[in-house]
Amino acid sequence: MKNGNQSGVDEPRSTPDFLLSKRKGIAIVSKRIGKSLVVNGATLVTEAAWNEELDAKHEQLVEWLRGQGLAGVLIRRNENVAWLTAGAVEECVCAACETAVVSLLVTAAGKRYYLTTENEAPRAHDEEFGKLDFEPVLFPWWADDTTAAAARLTGGPLGSDTPGAGLTPVNLYPLRAALSESEIARYRWLGAETSAATVEALNEVEPGLSEYDLEAITAAGLLRRGILPSVYLYAVDDRILKYKHAVARGRRLKQYGMLNLCSRKWGLVISITRFIHFGALPAELGERFQAAANVNAALLNATRVGATSAELFGVAQAAYAAQGFPGEERFHHQGGATGYGEREWIATPQGTEVVVNNQAFAWNPSIRGGKTEDTVLLRDGVIESLTPTPELPVIAASVEGSTYAAAGVLVK
Repeated sequence: MKNGNQSGVDEPRSTPDFLLSKRKGIAIVSKRIGKSLVVNGATLVTEAAWNEELDAKHEQLVEWLRGQGLAGVLIRRNENVAWLTAGAVEECVCAACETAVVSLLVTAAGKRYYLTTENEAPRAHDEEFGKLDFEPVLFPWWADDTTAAAARLTGGPLGSDTPGAGLTPVNLYPLRAALSESEIARYRWLGAETSAATVEALNEVEPGLSEYDLEAITAAGLLRRGILPSVYLYAVDDRILKYKHAVARGRRLKQYGMLNLCSRKWGLVISITRFIHFGALPAELGERFQAAANVNAALLNATRVGATSAELFGVAQAAYAAQGFPGEERFHHQGGATGYGEREWIATPQGTEVVVNNQAFAWNPSIRGGKTEDTVLLRDGVIESLTPTPELPVIAASVEGSTYAAAGVLVK
């Protein structure tokens, strides 16, 4: 293995403590991260739980590789890098980019590597990989050797989550669909902090501010918490009624404002939408919010293990019709599974994806200006909201004896 002052790659360097134990013939280590995940003085994930998650994911991936007949997989997408490293690695230098500044390589023999440029190596070691058992493979920034090095190290069929010559395309979503206990702990924190930042921003909104101002206020609250805003859909007044997917265009708020955003941390994604209205809320708009909440309740009630994407689309379609808005589902997607993608999949008429336990969802039904959107977790048959905002008005909606809460409009 060449060091950080040399280019290229030979055989991987030996690591005396690399193989400490084996399960099912897959090499694992007994300890990778030597600390707990502590945020603002609170322990979210213990050291033991964090390492258990890492080992379980590694074992799962290696078993999958063997089942697919692949010698290894090259991982470049940000969501997969974060997933495999249990959120310990977030190499998203460019927020708008799908890929990280490092790539991971896992082989069917159980070896793990990270591949990056020599200039990225010191920080990657000190702040990301120093406590993990991935071996470094380095090359100059002007000579990307990622694919060739991965091919040499695997010596067989190589999968990849991004396209490339000689690479077999792979989709790792099925492996990351069901969340572990430690992932859920991180997710709860992210949901609570994103909700708090959204409410803070909503309370700062006042007439005369532009849609860009609303973006800036919310982004500041998230960034102060170490959370990355990843989607901004901010609109005011008639643009909310006119467009289902309104990006900011600088219009100034008169009466009605929408904060619709996604946030990211540890690779996980939260989706949330909240509204504010200055002056009495028009009765018709209030009725649309209640109708959207009723559609949302129908979707949540139907989000159960084994349900398919197509079945859930049918639920939304029937719920809109029952609320007196037949065909409303045609104007925008209704949401679906989330987790490491803003939407891992969305419900469609022919969708074959299947709901699993411990999976996150973000439904976003909307009816001509009225909308509800939260991130929830399906866990053992129970829907848990990850983004509650009890400080704001709440709309209750009941389906088959179960009541589900949706956020109402903050009226000032």
